[in-house]
Amino acid sequence: MNRSLNFVLIFVLGMYLSPHVIAKSTTKNESGHHHSKSKKHKRTFAVGVTYDANGILWLAKIKNKKLLVSNSNDNGETFSTPVVVTPEAENIYADGENRPKIAVAQDGTVLLTWSKKQSKKYSGDIRFSRSTDSGKSFSLPITLNDDGLITGHRFDSLTINEKGRVIISWLDARDRDAAKNKDEKFTGISIYTAQSNDNGANFDINQKFHEHVCECCRMPTVWTTDGPVVFWRNIFGENTRDFAISNLDKGGVRRVTDDEWQVDGCPHHGGDIALGAEERLHLVWFTLGKTRQGLFYKHIQGEQESSPISIGDSTAQASHPSIAASGKKILVTWREFDGHNITANSMFSNDGGITWSKQQQLADSNGSADYPVPLINNEQQMQVVWNTETEGLRILAVNNDPNLQDTVLRWYSDLKNKLIN
Repeated sequence: MNRSLNFVLIFVLGMYLSPHVIAKSTTKNESGHHHSKSKKHKRTFAVGVTYDANGILWLAKIKNKKLLVSNSNDNGETFSTPVVVTPEAENIYADGENRPKIAVAQDGTVLLTWSKKQSKKYSGDIRFSRSTDSGKSFSLPITLNDDGLITGHRFDSLTINEKGRVIISWLDARDRDAAKNKDEKFTGISIYTAQSNDNGANFDINQKFHEHVCECCRMPTVWTTDGPVVFWRNIFGENTRDFAISNLDKGGVRRVTDDEWQVDGCPHHGGDIALGAEERLHLVWFTLGKTRQGLFYKHIQGEQESSPISIGDSTAQASHPSIAASGKKILVTWREFDGHNITANSMFSNDGGITWSKQQQLADSNGSADYPVPLINNEQQMQVVWNTETEGLRILAVNNDPNLQDTVLRWYSDLKNKLIN
C-alpha cells in the first residue's frame, strides 16, 4: 500500500471515528484551567445548547461580540444560518463558568440570557432576549438587573416550566457594595432573581433570594414538580465553600456537600445539577476540601442522599464537570489536562446513577477549549458538545457500549501507527 493511500485511509477513518479520535497536541499548558489568568481563558468559546420538545437542537454562541443563534434538525450534523440576537456589539462573558443560556418554552418561544461586561472589572449586566417566531428574529435585548449599578451581575441561570413561568437568577454584588459603603463586613455576594409568568414577555422587579454565596461559580437551576431548585457554592461559617440547594419558591438552605473546603476566595469552579426519573436530583462538583478532593457525583431523592463517588483523574487536573439527565439515563462530562493535551471525558449511567460505565476519553484539542457540555436528545442518544479553538464546534457521540468504543480506539490507533511508521 503506497503512502498516499495510507494517508487517505487515515483521513477517512478519522472522519468516521471523529468523536473518538485522540489527535496530536502541541499545547504546553492548559489554557482556561481554574485559577488560570491567561488571555486564552477569556476567549469566547463557551456555548449554550438545548433540545426542544420537537427534537431540534438549539445553539447560542458568541462571534465578533455578537450573540448568534442557530438550530439543527439532524442532531447537530448541520446548522441553520445563525441569527443575530444583539444588534449592537456587546462584550459578552463566554468563558466556561459564565456562558450564554438558551431554553425553549412549550409554545416554542426561544429564550436567551447572558452576562454583558461593564466598564468595571468583574462587573456586568444580566441581559435577556426572546423569539416568538421559531428563532427567525429576536426581541431587542433588555437588562434584567434593575439597580442601575456598575457592579457584579453575572453567572446567570435560566429555567422555565411548562406553564410559561420563567426564572432567571444570578450572582449580584449590590449588597456587598452597600455594606462596603457603610464599612461593614460582607462575605461573598448574593443571589437575585427576575421572574416572568408569560414566557418572558414581562418581568417582575428583582428579588433577593440569599446572601453570602461564592462570588464566581456557576449556579444552575432545574425545575422539579415541587418548584425550581437552584444549586450553588455557598459560604458556610467563616469561609467554608461547600454546595447547597434550595427551592426558589420556598426558600431555605440545604447543605449537600460536606467537603469542608475552607478557602478565602472563589475557586471559579461551580457544580452542576440535573433532574432525572422519580424526581431524583443528580449533582456533580469540584472540591479541594479537608474531607475529599477532586471531582465527585452524588444523587438526592427526597431526604435520601447517595455517597459521593470520585470522577476523573486528579493527576490530569480533572475539572469543570457537567451533567445531563433524561429519565434514568445520566451523562457526566468533564475536562482533563495531562501536560500536553486538553481532553473531553465522559461517563454514563442507564439506571439513574446506581451503576456507571467506564470513564471514557472522547476527544482532545491542541488549543484553547470550552468545557464539554453533555446532552441527551429526544431519542435518548447521548452527545457531548465541545467548542475548541483548533477544531471548532464538535458534536461528539457517546457510545452506549464503552467496551466497543475501547476496541475501536485501540484498533484505530494500532492501524494508524502501522501506516505512519
